[in-house]
Formats: sequence, C-alpha cells, structure tokens
Amino acid sequence: QVQLVESGGGLVQAGGSLRLSCVASGRTFSSYAMGWFRRAPGKEREVVAAIGWSSSGIYYRNSVRGRFTISRDNAKNTVYLQMNSLKPEDTAIYYCAGSSLRTYASPTPDDYNYWGQGTQVTVSS
Repeated sequence: QVQLVESGGGLVQAGGSLRLSCVASGRTFSSYAMGWFRRAPGKEREVVAAIGWSSSGIYYRNSVRGRFTISRDNAKNTVYLQMNSLKPEDTAIYYCAGSSLRTYASPTPDDYNYWGQGTQVTVSS
C-alpha cells in the first residue's frame, strides 16, 4: 500500500510563491506516474500537473503553464509543485496522486489509485 503525504500549503498574497511537496511510502514510487490535482469550493476536481515515472513526460493545465513547475526526486520518493505568480483563482485544496496503472503523465483522475489528504492553498488579492 502506498501512502502520500502533502505539505507546503498556506496563505500567500497574489503574485507570491509556494512549494508543495508530496512524500510517498513504498518501494515502487519510481515507476509510478504522479500528479497534482486541486478542488476549489463549488468546483470539480481538476488536474494541475502530472509527471511520468522518468520525468520525461510532463503535463500542465493551460492556466498554470509557465507559472507552475512539477518535478520529482525518485531517490527521496518525493514529488514537488513549485507555484509562482499565484493568483486568487489558484485557491483550492491541492491533492497529490500516484498511479500504479500508468507510467506516463496522465491528466485523468481515474488513472490515479493513490491519493493524499490534501493541503490548502489560499491566495489573497
């Protein structure tokens, strides 16, 4: 069983930065696709970014491309989401997800079978 634990959320002013981290238990992390998703109040869950097992494939949703960077360190079983130039519309609970079903950067939530508890990101205007 894989457990995912997120950290790094918080309150930041518009234009600021945050770095989310997600540490995974388990020895097979390096073979998993990993993703960051978010859910804003009253909205559906949406993909933010995803990364394949070798970091060669990366996906970003259009609204964060150029501002957010996803990366992973397989030696540390950790995936990161660096968020710069944050906007109030980025406010949401951010979830880390892992997939033993896919090795590529899938943007589809149903492809992920492991989920963290979430970390709140609030961007004030």
